[in-house]
Formats: sequence, structure tokens, C-alpha cells
Amino acid sequence: MSRLSTNCGTRALRSRFAEAGAPTGCIVTDSGGYILRVPDDDVDLRVFADQARQGRRMAARGDLPGAVTQLRRALALWRGTAFTGVTGRLIESAAIQLDEQRRNLYEECLSHELALGRGAELVDEIAELAAARPFGERVQGHLMLALSCAGRRTEALEVYHRVRRLLIHEMGIEPGPELSELHRAVLNGDPGLGPVAVARPAAPTRPVRAPVRTTAAAEPPGPPTATPPVPAQLPAQPIAFTGRDPQLDELTGLLDAAVGSGRTTVAVLSGTAGVGKTALAIHFARLVADRFPDGQLYVDLRGFHPTSPRLDPDEAIRGFLGAFGVPPAQIPGGLAAASALLRTILAGRRVLLLLDNARDADDVRPLLPGAPQCLTLITSRSRMTGLVATDGAHPIILHPLPPDDAHRLLTRRLGTARVTAEPAAVASIAIRAAGLPLALAIVTSRAAGHPTFPLQAIADELEQARGSLDGFSDLDTATDVRSVLSWSYHALSDPAARLFRLLSLHPGPELGTAAAASLAGVPPQRARSLLTELAHTHMVTERTPGRYGMHDLLRAYATERASTEEPESERLAATRRMLDHYLSGAYLADLQLNAHRDPIHPPARAESVTVPEIGDRGAAWAWFSREHPGLLNLLRQAGYDGHPVHAWQLGWALTTYLDRRGHWHDQVVVQQIALQAARRVQDPDGQARAHRNISIAQLRQGLHDDAQAHLRHALRLYTALDDPVGQARTLLNLGTVAERRDRPRLALRYAEQALNLFRTAEHRPGQANALNNVGWYHSQLGNHEEALHYCQQALPLQQETGNRYWEAHTWDSIGNAHHQLSQFPQAAKCYQEALSLWREAGERYYEATTLTHLAATEFASGETGAARNKRRQALEILTELGHPDAEQVRSTMQEPT
Repeated sequence: MSRLSTNCGTRALRSRFAEAGAPTGCIVTDSGGYILRVPDDDVDLRVFADQARQGRRMAARGDLPGAVTQLRRALALWRGTAFTGVTGRLIESAAIQLDEQRRNLYEECLSHELALGRGAELVDEIAELAAARPFGERVQGHLMLALSCAGRRTEALEVYHRVRRLLIHEMGIEPGPELSELHRAVLNGDPGLGPVAVARPAAPTRPVRAPVRTTAAAEPPGPPTATPPVPAQLPAQPIAFTGRDPQLDELTGLLDAAVGSGRTTVAVLSGTAGVGKTALAIHFARLVADRFPDGQLYVDLRGFHPTSPRLDPDEAIRGFLGAFGVPPAQIPGGLAAASALLRTILAGRRVLLLLDNARDADDVRPLLPGAPQCLTLITSRSRMTGLVATDGAHPIILHPLPPDDAHRLLTRRLGTARVTAEPAAVASIAIRAAGLPLALAIVTSRAAGHPTFPLQAIADELEQARGSLDGFSDLDTATDVRSVLSWSYHALSDPAARLFRLLSLHPGPELGTAAAASLAGVPPQRARSLLTELAHTHMVTERTPGRYGMHDLLRAYATERASTEEPESERLAATRRMLDHYLSGAYLADLQLNAHRDPIHPPARAESVTVPEIGDRGAAWAWFSREHPGLLNLLRQAGYDGHPVHAWQLGWALTTYLDRRGHWHDQVVVQQIALQAARRVQDPDGQARAHRNISIAQLRQGLHDDAQAHLRHALRLYTALDDPVGQARTLLNLGTVAERRDRPRLALRYAEQALNLFRTAEHRPGQANALNNVGWYHSQLGNHEEALHYCQQALPLQQETGNRYWEAHTWDSIGNAHHQLSQFPQAAKCYQEALSLWREAGERYYEATTLTHLAATEFASGETGAARNKRRQALEILTELGHPDAEQVRSTMQEPT
């Protein structure tokens, strides 16, 4: 095209724009062409984005009516599909992104209107949208809720069944838990459904089906867990965050460009330790958290931790799945299967993942979602070139703060007046801190704590304390972090500096005051004072009240100081005190959870060890939950660093907690370490206990062959020890294996052998347990009178020994026998006794099991209403626990038997 024809065309366009009322000069000449400049208010897309942003802010403030009005205005700007009639690859890609934005906003608006009780008015509108998105569980849930609000309960239930059939037929999956829970609520006529909207329906989870446990000899799950909230795991906003505007803009552009692209977004923030990778990631994550309403996940992968092992990706996945309410028992073994389940959980959800402190691509690949609506932020000292090359991750490299940003950070922390008064000192401090935010924070803490000190004096001290950190050899000599840490370290009192060094021996992510006191060999009150001093100077961080941790750069420095300033004998003594502290705590906590275990004999505690105070079951659960990650690391360290007795006994003490929480994968790992440690000290009793504990975890996982092999090993060891009680307990476990394999006659023989051994040993608690199992297996064989004979012998022994857990099992066994004999009043009474004991103990799973048994008895007695109520109660408990038995109970809700 000639320049003349182009100019003529441009003049014609200017004329047409002028006739339409466009401002003069909207088409301007630029090098190589022309630019169309239009005010933001004249571009409908920008108006749409602005109104959507305002509506979301109103919703966040709780102004739902105002939010709905604003969002409806934004949606009214649309006239069909974006860029209708315009073709081209770029145009079509942009149209997909815009349509996705519109759909998301439309569903948000409907959620708010349902929450305002407008469901009856929205039925037709939502029905049209649901017809266009038959697989969209969120919009189908909206339709169910709207129909329920309109009093059309039957139609709401039909929506669920239609979606369920479609999902099963087309995709081979069940509806997700949110849609299933809404179905249950509609089915039960939940009065809260009227004017109240359910939580934002999310993508379906796909729970792994675990074997249904019916044996009375099985251990119960842990305490009840409530339906989990939307995960919001992001750490607190970093204090005085400054700068990083280019990186923030880059991340924002990356996120905006990904909308509707069909691919997930992964950004790798890399740089040296202390450069502020985590702070930037957290700051940005918090800025955009409202764009990920289905959750924000966070994990520290410990990729560059100087003492603790890297966090296994499998463990990180289990934490994320737990945040979405997947019980440990439903998480498959094997990294690939667990990773696939995580991707399934995230499918269709808008979730932000922050994977902090990764070492390499292998740490994070199993954690990456496949969902296009998700954002993954990764921080690492490695550039993750493999992840960038093969997985499409976007690299963002962080360098130390430029001088202006470092100056602004110092101003924010110290105040304008003080910084303005000594510009040369401030410049020197910024240079000596090498532009590292961590180093600047340590320096400003010192300066803020001494407001009368001249900043020049602090700058001079930094200059005199020059040094280098060997671990950061890729930095030039000007980035002298050790000098900053050394200066802060030397400012500590001698006792605080000693505690700082000894803290490097602790392998966990954090520790409490009592553990710190044991490490240092000082009273807890003194340790608390020293920790306060360390926290004040940012040498440790008080992450939660009474719980302290270190940045890994500080830990590395503490490790260096300990290796050069603490004699080896003192390091060994401190490690022994720490192990004594945790073994004492784990032993006491385990006794609170399971007082009827055969005891062990821990080694004598070293002097100056603080023993945790654990006075009841609640305190025991809380202690184990709090210390669990550190205990696993500590056990590994003890097992391989010369403390094998502590290792196998820690493993033994963790058994009840791990089993009842459903952490059977961890239980197998822990007991294998315990087994190796017991072999190292040639302790056959410790080996036999570890074999049994491994088998229990494998039984829970359905690994019957493996469990039997370990039980055979345990039986040989107990036989060689001439330990009849150990042999008998192992035989009871072998009976459980036989029952799981549908061999009740073999199970009965094992239980009878166990009973004879318990009687020979005059072990009355064991006799009671074996009598109950003998009775239960007789009932499985149809010998219900025999079952009553044995179980009624077991009951007074259980009551005599005070074993309330096994007493509940026995009442349930007796109830089952009465039911099978059509003695329904007696059966109901027994089940009520069992329920009372389960509720006293807080054992929710077995409470649900007994409720289903009682429901069957009430149906048989003609008490249909009471029976359905019991099944409903059982279903609620199992649904809360996320247990696969819930589906079995749900299928019987309308059945008479």
C-alpha cells in the first residue's frame, strides 16, 4: 500500500472518529505507524475490569448487595462472545481469556446473590448456565441451592443425581465433597439452606478408597476433625517490605497473561540467601490472594537447611492434601500416586501454591498443579534451569536491593529524622549489609534497640567486623553477610550466644522453650529470657507464642560457631539432653493416649533436662501435633548418630499417635528406623516391638502379606525371649490378618492360642482382649451363643482393668451376637453402652460404626424413624472424618436393612 493511500485512510478514520464524538488527536503518528489513544473510560474492557475490581472489594468488606449491583453492571457491558466476527490466533486466544474472566465473575455474582437469599428468583437464570456447563460442579451446586430455596427439593436432588451419573459415566469419578455435602443437606432438609449460601463450590476431590475396617481388634482413628476451611496458609506480611517493583510488575503481568491460556503458571524466584525471595513471594501472594478463592498453600521445603533433611515431596503433598480435608488413610502410598491425587484435588480450583526454599526441580515437580487457574511461586537459591527449560517455569532472579531501596528500607525501619541526620553512616550501613534484606533487618534491629547510638558508631562496628560466609562463594567479597551476623552475634550476652550455638543442634523447623532449656541445661524461665534476647536481635524468630525458629542462613552461622566454640563433649552432652527431653515427653504423652501398652524402660535422663508437662489426653494430642515434624527428624538423627536406644524407643512412643491420626506411611518409616536401631544395639525386644508396629501400619494400608511377614519375625523374637505376652499380642495381630483375608476359622485359632498364653502369663488385660476376639470370630462363624459366652467373660475383665477402649469393643461384640440371635432389646442396650464409652473417649469412627449396628437393630425392631436417625448421625460423623465408609452408609439411608 502506498504512503498516499495510507494517509488518506488515516484521514478518513480521523473523520469518522470525530463524527462519533471521539476527542481530537486520538490517532497519533509514531515511528513506523500510528497509535490509537483512547481514554480508559471509553474502553469497555477497562471499565469492566474496574467495576469487577470494585465489586470484589465490596464483597470482601461484607457489602454483598453493593457487590452484586456493581458486578451486574460489569456483566451488563458484555454483548455476547468477545471479539465476535474477528479472527486470528492472537485475537482468538485473547477472546478465550476474556470469556473465562466473564464466566468466573458471573459465578461469583451468583454466589453472592444466593447468599442474600435470592435463590428462588435465580432458578431460570442459573438453569440456563448449568445446561451450558453440565460438568461444572460449582454451577450445578448453585442450581441445587436455588431450587432448594424455591422449595423445589425434589428437583434439586435430581440435579445431583444427574450430575453424578454424568461424572461416573463420562469421567469415572464421583462428585466432589462440596457437592456431595450439599446433596446431604438438601436430602436432610437442612433449614440453613434457605437464605444462606453454601461455601463456594470447588472442584471435586477424588478420595482414595481405603479398605473398610470391621474387626473389633483394630485400633480407632484419632480424635474428630471438623470439615476443613479453605486453606489460607500464607505466612504474615513481611515487616517493612520495600522495593522490588520491577519483579512485582513482572509477576502481575505473568499472572494476567495466563488467564484463559489453558496452562498453569509457575514462577521461580531465585537468588542468594537473605536476598528476600520469601518476603517477595509472600508479599505478592498476599496482594493477589483474592484471585485464588479456593485456597493458598504454603510449605517450607528446607532445600538448603544446614542440619535438617530436605522435606520429602511426598510429605509436602500429604500436608497439602490434609489442608483440603483428605484423611491420611485415604492418601495412596507412593509419590506418583499421591502427586496424581493432589493434581486431581486442584483440578478446577483457583489455588495459589508457595513452595519455599526448594533445592532443585525434583523437590517441586511432584507438587505442581495441572490446573490452568492455579499459580505456583517457587523460591530457591538455585535458578531451577531444568524446571524453566522443560516445565515452562518463568525465572525471576533477585539481586540485592539497589542503594535507593536499601535506603528506603532503613528509613522505614529507623525513621526519616534519624536517617536524614547521618546520610554517610546510612550509606555505609547499606553497603556493609550488601543490600540483603535479612542483613539490613539485623542491623536496624540493633539500631532501633539503641536509639541514642549514633548510626556512625554502628557503621564503624560493621566495618571492623568484616568477614565472609564460605557457603556463599558465588557472591563477591562486598556481599559480606558473615560480618553482619558476627557483629550481631557478638552483641549478645554470653549465655544467649551459647544458646544460639546450641540451637543449631536441633533438627526440627522450630522448638519450644522447654526443649531450648534442655539443650542449654538451664531452667525454662532462664531459657525463656535468653530466647527473648535472641528474638529481639532477630537471631531467632518467635513464629507462634513460645515456639522459635531460625532462618537457614542464621542456622548455618550458628552451626559454624558451635563447631569452633563448643567443645565436642558439650555438643554431645547437649544432644543427649535434647533426646532425653523429647523421649520423656513422647513417653508421657503416649501413656495418656494408651495407658495399657506393655511399658518400656527409657534410659536414665541426664541432669538439667526439662520434662514436658502433659497432664491429660488433650495435652498429649496437642504436644504430639506440635512436635511431630521435629520428632521425625530427631528420630532419624538419633538412629544414625550414635543414640540407637533413644531412636527405637522414640519410635515406640510415636506409635499410638501416628496410628490414630492415620499417619501410617510415616509410621512405617519411623518403625523401620526403630528396627534398625534396635538391631544395632542387639535388643530383640525392641526389634520385636518395631516389627509389630510396622505390621499394624501395614494392616491399616491393606498390605496383608507384608504385615504377616513382620508379625512372623516378631513371633520368632518373642518366642526366643520366652515372652508369652509378646507372643500372645502378636497372635492377636495375626488373627486380624486372617480375618481381613476372610479366614475366620484361622483367626479363631490364633485368638485361642493367644488366650492360652495370656492365661499362662496371668495377664488379665490380655485375657480380656483375647476373650473378646474369640467371641467376635465365633460370631463371624455363626456361633452366636458361643460368642456371647466368651464376650461376657471378657466384659468384667475389661471393667476390672479399666480399659475403656476395649470395654467399648466388647459391648459392641455382645450387641452383635444378641442382634444375630434376634434379641433386639438386649442388642440395643449393649450398643448404647458402647456408644457411651466411645463418646467418652472421643473415638468418632467407632462411634459411627456402633451407630450403624444400632440402626440395624432398630430397623429389625420396627423403629424405622430412630434407625434412620442413627444412620444419619453415623453419616455425619463419617463425612466429617472423610472416611470411605460414608458412601456405604449413604447408600443404605433409604433401605430398611
